[in-house]
Amino acid sequence: MPINAVSCGPQTRFARRIAMSNLRLRWIYSFALLAIFTAGTYFLIDYLQERALHALPYGFKKFNLSDPPPACGRWKAHMPATRDPATYRLYIEARKVWRSKIAWQFTHEEATRILTDVRKAADLGDWGARALMAHFYLYGLGVLESNHVLDADPDKAVEIARMAAKALQPWGLYDLGVAYEHGYGGAHYDADLAWAYYLKAAELGSPEAQMALASAYAHEGRLKDEETMVQCAYQQGHGPAAFALGIDRRTSRNFKDAVDYFYAGVKFGSKKSAVALHQLFDKGHWITTDEEDWPAMKAMGFVQDTERSRRYKSISDALEINPDLKLNRLDKVLPLPPAKLPEWSGVDDAVEPESTGLPTY
Repeated sequence: MPINAVSCGPQTRFARRIAMSNLRLRWIYSFALLAIFTAGTYFLIDYLQERALHALPYGFKKFNLSDPPPACGRWKAHMPATRDPATYRLYIEARKVWRSKIAWQFTHEEATRILTDVRKAADLGDWGARALMAHFYLYGLGVLESNHVLDADPDKAVEIARMAAKALQPWGLYDLGVAYEHGYGGAHYDADLAWAYYLKAAELGSPEAQMALASAYAHEGRLKDEETMVQCAYQQGHGPAAFALGIDRRTSRNFKDAVDYFYAGVKFGSKKSAVALHQLFDKGHWITTDEEDWPAMKAMGFVQDTERSRRYKSISDALEINPDLKLNRLDKVLPLPPAKLPEWSGVDDAVEPESTGLPTY
């Protein structure tokens, strides 16, 4: 019998089929293992990327309501000590134009000039101009078709905030916290990360972040710590902090301190504080004040005073347009009772003349 005939017998063919079947099974197992390994690697990478997205930056810690409040930082201590005078002037003059009118009143030419000069100052490195450009990118510039010069671009706003946060500038840390809290501009929603940024910003003196922490403490019933944080912001000339303290004292019927805080708030540029004093002198008391407290308020000199009320109304109207105003000369033109009112020609009398020296922060 030929050799080939022997090799092709039934048993040999059966063995060959088994071998081929085993080979196919090994290939199937290999492909399955490879698929499992690939999927595992994908999910591992996805998991690590997700963890990285939610990881706290180095030097940050999670905000915990059971921890003591941070020490009162001061934001100016963490900003560049000096600014290029020419670049600063370019920025500040553009900002003045921006604050000179209500948004819909600008011409296209004015809006273009504002954007051009602020962007140039930002490109030259002025931190104030960068902060304002971040604002423009977040909200756009020009509310009408006739004066619209920049579309909102939250991604670019957050990019600028990240640059400032990397340099540990308090305003950038706070703005980035807001982005994480609301999840925009490429900053994914992450409440823990947002509050870690608020905490770091508050430690470095951001008044807005200090007020955010104060609100969290109040919600938890830690009223003493709430007061501490609001006072931190107040000591830095933060108008909303002065107004909050005034409301607190008014609610507790400490009317003298309430008026003092509202008065300080007006100096700091708080429109709400100016409205509160306008309402006080319009009737000699607030509409929320119990009638039984009116005699005590009158004894403190808080009586109806049409001229005082009118001046505070003028100030509140001015602050509606330009919240940048700082009324450091308020004592000279609008002192509190019992001092008599001197002559005044308008809100500008209460504004400190702008320094012609070098910018210091």
